[in-house]
Amino acid sequence: MFMTRLISGIVLVALALAVILTGGYVLAAVLLFLAVVAYRELMKACGLAHVKEKINGLEIIGYTGIAVYYFLLVFVENKIFLLLVLITILVGFMFLYVFTFPKYRAEQIMCAFFCVAYAPVMLSFIYLVRILPYGIYTVWMIFISSWICDTCAYAVGMLFGKHKLAPILSPKKSIEGALGGVLGSAIVGAVYAYFVVESVVMDQKVTWIFVLISAVGAVVSQVGDLAASAIKRNHEIKDYGKLIPGHGGVMDRFDSVIFTAPMIYFLTLILIHG
Repeated sequence: MFMTRLISGIVLVALALAVILTGGYVLAAVLLFLAVVAYRELMKACGLAHVKEKINGLEIIGYTGIAVYYFLLVFVENKIFLLLVLITILVGFMFLYVFTFPKYRAEQIMCAFFCVAYAPVMLSFIYLVRILPYGIYTVWMIFISSWICDTCAYAVGMLFGKHKLAPILSPKKSIEGALGGVLGSAIVGAVYAYFVVESVVMDQKVTWIFVLISAVGAVVSQVGDLAASAIKRNHEIKDYGKLIPGHGGVMDRFDSVIFTAPMIYFLTLILIHG
């Protein structure tokens, strides 16, 4: 199991490097694929989609909306239209709710919209960060704040963890581990900015900005990890899927990235491009 997880992790990191460095249509297409899979995983977890049953109205609206959202993300410069797509998806769900009543309950409609907004929309911020000026450098902050944080939190927690962070939800996570994850992300962010980004941006302040972004992103990433775990606990499932050997589904591997990406985008806009 460990070797499977390790090999999958190495392959995943290599693919992430290749896709993000390439950017453009390739990145958008991969994110669309991940978004659709994540939506399906969330819908299944919430009991709104079933493997052995034909596709239902909620799924049709969701898949269509996600496809349109990503099309506009790439091909339309004015991003206000993305908000229009989200509103249209919500209206579509309400249309289905009203004209098929009482087939769906109100909480199912709200959950279906949540499944769209949670993973598919938040994942799109990876693309939005990538297309910013210097985006090829700042986009890595998303993964420093999530995957590096996760690794550092695990290592520090194993060595020094004594106080439980969320004892009921995730008994193995510790406060010491969480702080170690934030500190580890900040250090890696500082090293990355100092040796790579400063020479491009030509601004010494960028290292301190990257430290701040990495630290805040690391805090948010851990909330994302715990949030995804809470949903699994609520619905009594071990993993969201089986797409990635040794890791589970898209939601299992990208849970922290999903939360971190929007935060990195807005912090970058405010602190670097503001």
